[in-house]
Amino acid sequence: MRNDKHQISDREIRSITYLGMAVNIVLSVVKGVVGLMVGSLALVADGIHSLSDLATDAAVLLGLRLGSKEPDQSHPYGHGRAETFAAGLIALILMFVGGAMIYHATLSIVREEVTQPHLAILVVAVVSIAAKEWLYKATRRVAIWSHSTTLYANAWHHRSDALSSVAVVIGLISLELGFDYGDQAAAICVGLMIIWVGVKIIGDSLRELTEGAVDSETVEHIRRIIEADPSIRQWHKLRTRMVGREVFLDVHILVDPELNVAAAHEITVNLENALDEQIARPVNIVVHIEPDTPELRRDETTQGN
Repeated sequence: MRNDKHQISDREIRSITYLGMAVNIVLSVVKGVVGLMVGSLALVADGIHSLSDLATDAAVLLGLRLGSKEPDQSHPYGHGRAETFAAGLIALILMFVGGAMIYHATLSIVREEVTQPHLAILVVAVVSIAAKEWLYKATRRVAIWSHSTTLYANAWHHRSDALSSVAVVIGLISLELGFDYGDQAAAICVGLMIIWVGVKIIGDSLRELTEGAVDSETVEHIRRIIEADPSIRQWHKLRTRMVGREVFLDVHILVDPELNVAAAHEITVNLENALDEQIARPVNIVVHIEPDTPELRRDETTQGN
């Protein structure tokens, strides 16, 4: 089951990433050609930005390849941390892109540079916004479904490209309204937002690396699954953590002390199967059996601890 979930997830991540690479190549060519034709250095630079997005696509595929390797003697818990590091790398790239946008926009204002409006620039910018925003939503949807922080980071890199094109459109409109630096002001705002997203992704990656628990909704889902089994009289010491896209959890359960070993083992197997079937992402489970005796029971307020 774990391998099946991983294979399906891997396939979806690869498909959307390869699609993103194709879109980035097409956009970079279109922006570069049109930019050279109309003499827009800004559009040429935007085309180079689209081409640079291939680096984050490559980071996703590399993290996926390394993270999907089977556990071995040196990595008994698997290689999922590779995807976490890939997400952190993409987040750093996002922060660099946001900082570069702010720097160049500020420098442009200091130099009193004014973008010259051209219909071709507007058309290309609108096409880029539509393509990259669609790609952002498609990539984000797969990222949420697969619980891939790496792919989520890459989705925001797609949106950063769309937002940079939004800044171009705002700049052209502001010129028509008599405000010469609307493009630069919009670029600074977009840059700040991109940096904020990068910081958030870095924070999520660090939380995973420091053995943070899974999200509260998943923990609550796990609690309901455990409590739905009538053979489990009580439970405690539920612990969870993430390794890449995989949930690792362990829990102590109290069962009838009169049960033999085989019957107690069957309860653990049933619980493991229920957790594996009802939790969407891959799950690695360890269940510790305890007899339901007065000294081992917990009161209601400390049951989960």
